[in-house]
Amino acid sequence: MTATDENPLDLLPELLLAGAAVAGLLLGSWLPRRRQWAVALLSALACLAAAVAALVAAPGPATTAFDGAYALDPLTTTARLVLTAATLLVTTLSLRPLAGHPRESEYHVLVLLTAAGSLVLAGAQDILLLAAAYLLASIPAYALAGFAKDGPGTEAALKYYVLGALSGVVLLTGTTLLYAATGTTAYPRLALAEAAPAALLTAGTLGVLGGLLFKSGAVPAHFWVPDAVQGSAPPVAALLTTLPKAGALTALFRLGAVPLAGSTVPWPALLATLAAASMTLGNLAALLQRDVRRLLAYSAVSQVGYLLMPVAVAGRTALAQPAFLYYVAAYALTNLGAFAVVCALPRATTTDSWRGLVRHRPLLALSLAVCLLGLVGTPPTAVFLGKLAAFTAVFDAGYGLLAVLAAANTVVSLFYYLRWLAPAFTPGAAPPTGDEDRLARGTAHTAAAASLALGLAAGPVLALLDGPPAP
Repeated sequence: MTATDENPLDLLPELLLAGAAVAGLLLGSWLPRRRQWAVALLSALACLAAAVAALVAAPGPATTAFDGAYALDPLTTTARLVLTAATLLVTTLSLRPLAGHPRESEYHVLVLLTAAGSLVLAGAQDILLLAAAYLLASIPAYALAGFAKDGPGTEAALKYYVLGALSGVVLLTGTTLLYAATGTTAYPRLALAEAAPAALLTAGTLGVLGGLLFKSGAVPAHFWVPDAVQGSAPPVAALLTTLPKAGALTALFRLGAVPLAGSTVPWPALLATLAAASMTLGNLAALLQRDVRRLLAYSAVSQVGYLLMPVAVAGRTALAQPAFLYYVAAYALTNLGAFAVVCALPRATTTDSWRGLVRHRPLLALSLAVCLLGLVGTPPTAVFLGKLAAFTAVFDAGYGLLAVLAAANTVVSLFYYLRWLAPAFTPGAAPPTGDEDRLARGTAHTAAAASLALGLAAGPVLALLDGPPAP
C-alpha cells in the first residue's frame, strides 16, 4: 500500500458529509432550539462542497484508493453528484416541516449519515466495505422513518427495520460465504477466483444480492416500500426512495461489471428476471392506489425494474454504463420533484383531493405534470432518454424480450399517473392548502425544470458518463 493510495483527499466528498454530520451533532447540542436551523445550513454547505470536490476530481483516470477498497471512476463520480444534489433537495424540503422541532439538528445529521452510507455503497470495491456501507445507509434511515413518533411513522419504522435487519443478515452471510469460497474480499481478486466451489460462490453472491435488493426496493425485497413511504413524513419518503436506492443500484452495477463479469453465476438472467418482476408488480399494484404517497411508492418499485435493465447487462455491452448512470440521475431528479409537489400540499393525500390544482396553483400543476409524465418516460424529460438508453443497452446485449416487456409496462404506468393528473387539471374547488409549503413548491419547480434541462442536454451528458470502471 503506497502513500498515494492512502490519501484521505480521495474520499473528500464522503468525508465532508460525515464530518458535517459529526459537527452538526455537536453544534445542535449547544444551540438553542430557535437556532437549530444552523445545522440545516451546515448540511446544505457540506453537500455543495462535496459536489464541488467530486467535480474537481472527475477528470482524473479511473483508479482505486486504500489498497483497492474504494473505486474512483465514472460510477463513483456520478453517484457523488447525484446523491449530494438529492441530499440538498431533501434538506430543502425538510426546512419548513422541521422548523423549531426539538430534534431538528438530529434529523439533519441522520440525513447526512444516510447520504454518506449511500455514497460509500456506490464506491465500495470490497465486500467488507460494502457491508459496512449498507449498515451506515440503513440504520439512520430506520430512525428517519419513525422520526415523527406517531402511529403511521412507528409502523413504517418497524416494518422497515425488521426487513432491513433480516436483509442485513443475508448480506453479511453472503459476504462470509464469498470470503470462504475465494479467500478474498476485494472485487478484482474475486473475479479471478476461478477455482472457488461453484455452490459456495453462488450462495454468497445471492446473499449479497439479497441485501442490495432490499436497499433498492426491488422484488422480492420490496414489501417495506409502500408502508414506509406512506407512514413516514413526505421529505423522509423522498429520501427513502432516492438516496439508498441510487447507492445500492450503483453497487449492483459495479458487482456485475467487475467481479461477476465472467462468473459462472447466471447474473444477467437473474437480474433480468428481477427487473421484469419489479416493473410488472410495481405497475400493477400502483393501478389500485388512491393515496398519492403509496402510488409513488409502487412507482418507485417499478422504476427499480427499469433501472435493473442496464445493471443486468453490466460488463456485456458498452452502452450499459452511460445508460444506467444517466437513468439514475434522471430518476432521482424526477422522483424528488414529484415528492416535492406532495410536500408543498401535505394535506392533499389522495388523488381526488388534487382537483382544481391547475386553476389555483398553475405552476405547481405544471411541475406535477412534468414529473409524473417524466416518470412515465415522456419526451423531452430526462427519464425518457434514460429509458431509451436502457432499452438500447439490453437490445444490444441480446435481451430484446426484456425491452419489449419494459415498453408494455411503460404503457400500463401511464394509466395510474393520469389518474392523479386528471383531477389536478380538472376545474374545481381548490385543493386543501392550509399547510402549504412555499419552499417545497419552489423545489418542485426547480426539480421539474432540471429534469427537462437534463433531457435536452442528454447527448453531452451521456458522453461524459462513458469510461471504464476502476480495475
